[in-house]
Amino acid sequence: MKWTLQGDVIDSTYRKKISNFVLTTKRFTQDIMVKKFETNFAKWSGSKYSLFVSSGSTANLLLIDSMREKYGWSDDAEIIVPAVTWTTNVSPIIQLGMKPVFCDINLEDLSFDYDMLVKVISKKTKAIFITHLIGLPADINQIKNICEDKGIKVIEDCCEALGAKIANKKVGTFGDGGTFSFYWGHHMTSIEGGMVITNDKELFHIMRMKRSHGMARALPESEWDDIKNKNMDNDFRFLFLTLGYNFRSSEINAFIGNLQLAELEEIIKKRNSNYDYFLKIISKYNNLKAIKKDGMSSFSFPLIFDDENQKKIALTLLEKSNIESRPLISGNLLRHPAFSKYKGNASFKNADKLHACALYLGNHQFVTKQNLKVLDKVLEEVVSSANH
Repeated sequence: MKWTLQGDVIDSTYRKKISNFVLTTKRFTQDIMVKKFETNFAKWSGSKYSLFVSSGSTANLLLIDSMREKYGWSDDAEIIVPAVTWTTNVSPIIQLGMKPVFCDINLEDLSFDYDMLVKVISKKTKAIFITHLIGLPADINQIKNICEDKGIKVIEDCCEALGAKIANKKVGTFGDGGTFSFYWGHHMTSIEGGMVITNDKELFHIMRMKRSHGMARALPESEWDDIKNKNMDNDFRFLFLTLGYNFRSSEINAFIGNLQLAELEEIIKKRNSNYDYFLKIISKYNNLKAIKKDGMSSFSFPLIFDDENQKKIALTLLEKSNIESRPLISGNLLRHPAFSKYKGNASFKNADKLHACALYLGNHQFVTKQNLKVLDKVLEEVVSSANH
């Protein structure tokens, strides 16, 4: 049997529930099911406000755009990002006319190289965009200490770290806003979809409007009369207060999201249990780096080899064993044509290490110990082949 990056989440039980919802609901565009999902997710995450959108990528764009509007960031504003992250953490910064400043990562929690982070901060730095990579919580306290007294905002990408905690507080709640993805291959899925959370009411209201074309009616009804009085020459139903998008999701996606959210704690528990077993396996191999951090919510099984040749051997053997793999997120984004011009003269040795020597396997609730035992045999063969 093939070990894929994700298993069959939408099984027959789910299909029946989804079918019944489709047959009985009278509304498919954003409505009460979306609101229910937002309420449930805010409660689960420990945030005041939660906004359901079409993807984790649109969550990033929506949050950054709304922060730019709230704080009046200019075109020369800089936002610091890690060299190993997903492309749509960086693209919105460029698309909005600002500048991404890349920082190398460390090989302990795969977040920023914290020494380099201090050095790349400038007078133009407006925010640090953290990625809690593959379920590992970044050192948020160290990052916030670096930002202290500099007026630098903190943004958290939690798309791969749903349920990860720092001192028993969930990631996504430490900065101005946090983003999440419910894409098929993530901890939980709404098929397509994402979430933005924040404790900032003003920021939340800007995001609500921008999610729906910039419309005033996306704001709470308690504010409508005042807005109407200030805009007497416009039809309030189609009054635009800001520039916006259509980043809304659907009732069907929210329905699936609610089903998955009810199972999320068990899913995380199973993933972390799988990861503990994975660590026992790789502890036997000196050529593999083990990464574990308190509070993690495992997203995948990282295989970080000593050298590129071992990775190449592993890729061949994994494919023969029907085990699906992929690069460790992006590798070094600065080695991709879309972002290479932002490299400058700095060294990104740890990002380059992951680019050349790392990959990952899917960790999900359907992975079995038998799957991991097969992996153990593959790794034995990698070592044997690399030594000859």
